[in-house]
Amino acid sequence: MHDSPEYLEKKRFFDSLVTLYGRNVAVEVLRDESVEIHKLHLSKSNRVDETIREIVDLAEMRGVEIKYHTKEALSRISKNSAQDQGVAIDVKALNYRSASQIQSDFSGSFRLLALDGINNPQNLGMIIRSAAASRIDGIVLPKKNSTKLSPLVMKASAGTLFKIPIYYCDTLAEILGLRETAFITLSSHAKDDIHSLKIPERAVFVLGNESEGVSDAVMKASTHSVSIPMHRGVESLNVAVTAGIVSFLP
Repeated sequence: MHDSPEYLEKKRFFDSLVTLYGRNVAVEVLRDESVEIHKLHLSKSNRVDETIREIVDLAEMRGVEIKYHTKEALSRISKNSAQDQGVAIDVKALNYRSASQIQSDFSGSFRLLALDGINNPQNLGMIIRSAAASRIDGIVLPKKNSTKLSPLVMKASAGTLFKIPIYYCDTLAEILGLRETAFITLSSHAKDDIHSLKIPERAVFVLGNESEGVSDAVMKASTHSVSIPMHRGVESLNVAVTAGIVSFLP
């Protein structure tokens, strides 16, 4: 039995929603006309101060639906009661899409960053910033064993969170079947230097976290493994720094 087009369209819509939280974040996204807002959620227990008034005014000016909730209900929406400050906001991230769309999004060449086990939000934000500023065409972010898009990621990205496609999947295994695509892992043990690599037209650079590196399953599926040459006994780099180097390869 196949899902109806209406159901699939509705699913795509809700999959594209990213829920952010916090008063300053709400003000920032409401001020940014390029960001499409789906809904604003406020706690009924909020003290109506200057910031809350600004949030409500901005939402009303943009015609954003405002929903009021109990503190407990709002915490279920934000999933972070300790830091939501009584405010959550659903953003329609047009750049946030299923990894199943990669094949149809690119008929020709592409370069993607795939993140394997990156669970530090500051690192993710800095990776997004470097990728958005470079020739990288998108980022693949698994839902399992990875940090989620959040206000911390948004802050570290310095306003670039919505500027580059972010493809979500459950695990990176879902993209390993992309046809005619090179999967390039980075390892300090690799014999080949990244600067000597002739990058294929369709390439996915896989970056793992600093403590565990790239998972065995992804490493086995890789078509290339390269290292970044380092000096003075330095053994590794922060993954965000590595992403910056990879993003600006010619």
